[in-house]
Amino acid sequence: MLESTFRSGLLAGKNAFVAGGTSGINLGIAEAFARYGARVAVMSRNQLKVDDAITHLSQWDKRAIGYVADVRDYAAVERALQNFHTNAGEIDLVVSGAAGNFLAPAAEMSANAFRTVVEIDLLGTFNVLRAAYALLRKPGASLISISAPQSTIVSYGQVHAAAAKAGVDMVTRSLAVEWGADGIRVNAIVPGPIDGMEGMARLAPTPAARKAVRASCPLGKFGNTEDVAGLALFLASDAGRYMTGTVTYCDGGQVLTMAGTLTPAAVKRMLASEG
Repeated sequence: MLESTFRSGLLAGKNAFVAGGTSGINLGIAEAFARYGARVAVMSRNQLKVDDAITHLSQWDKRAIGYVADVRDYAAVERALQNFHTNAGEIDLVVSGAAGNFLAPAAEMSANAFRTVVEIDLLGTFNVLRAAYALLRKPGASLISISAPQSTIVSYGQVHAAAAKAGVDMVTRSLAVEWGADGIRVNAIVPGPIDGMEGMARLAPTPAARKAVRASCPLGKFGNTEDVAGLALFLASDAGRYMTGTVTYCDGGQVLTMAGTLTPAAVKRMLASEG
């Protein structure tokens, strides 16, 4: 599908760094960048995932490189980015997509669990973008944060993700203002219900829950990783050269219904109303 939308070589000569780019949506973005000519680096905490991602990406980018680092560790993130810069030169594209999440009511959630998600999602996003700043192509760099519907939609069992991703949205907007004079664009993508993702499996674990989530989207269907990658390609390329500070939804319109991740009771009511 992407091949029929974008011209080949769209990102030729670009250097792209994708934090969290070893699985799911982020790997899909890394793959799209590689397919369209960028030199790609990915980073995650898990060596095996890094190795597997590089094997996969090498189909399109023989120079693909991977780093093992935790986004909560600023020094480790900085070392990875500096190494990529040494090998590839100025960095054109950065995606900060590392995230952690689980379903838990606030009254049953420990303070440590809340802090862990905030540190991975919010602190991790700041660490990646801040550590990249000195190494970016100026003007011309495009930075993309991966947010989530919880930043806008109040969802059952998601207070930790809501706090973290709302912060990610504001970090994105703030950096767009501060770094705009350098010619750096900073935008965020909010993926909606993307099929096959671990997060979707956790937040909609039953057929009834999946049906309810699908019904909450005006387009009436789940998305896939190519849908998100297509938006990332647009923001990364010259086609999006006048866009910065945006928080753009790729969710089949779900945010318009404000349904979000439904509670079990809400799912039951929806199914009963259908009968």
